[in-house]
This record gives sequence, structure tokens and C-alpha cells, in this order.
Amino acid sequence: MNTLIFLAQGAPASPPNAFVQLLPMVVLLAAMYFLLFAPQRKKQKEHQKLLTEIKVGDKVITNAGIFGAITSVKEDRFVLQIADNTKIEIAKPSIQGRSDS
Repeated sequence: MNTLIFLAQGAPASPPNAFVQLLPMVVLLAAMYFLLFAPQRKKQKEHQKLLTEIKVGDKVITNAGIFGAITSVKEDRFVLQIADNTKIEIAKPSIQGRSDS
């Protein structure tokens, strides 16, 4: 009788392959890398290149929206002239980009 019940239920299912179980996670991580991390890394490299190319006399804009001209380049900061006889020191990473004005 037990044999008959066993045959009626069907053969036990084999456990799924470990690779098949991990495949959705691998695909999700790859998508996150290409959609989030790679563009951010590219933007970070471009910003670092900008900071190394800035020289005295360049007009820049800071992250705070302050426009000015570089008057001095130090190891970890710039001296920025924002008005006549008004200079401020700002950290290098706070430069957003070059300014046209």
C-alpha cells in the first residue's frame, strides 16, 4: 500500500542547481554596477581631472554657487578672488567646474 501512495505522489523533485539559484542575484548586481557605480566612478574621475588642470587665473564656480578667479593653488586648497580685495580659501573638492564669466 505504501508503494502505491509513493507512486501516486510522483518522484521526489531534485534540488535546484546552485548556479540557477544565484543567477538572478548575479544579474541584479551586474545591472546595479553598470547603472549606478560605473557612471559615478566616471564622474569622479572627470572631477579629479578638472581639479588637477585648474591653474592660476582660471574662473571657477564652487558647489555653493560662488563665482571667482583662482589666485593661488595650494596643496589641498585654492585661493579664490570673489571681488576686488576679497579672497577666500576653499578646499579643492568644493570646486564644481569652470565658469565662463
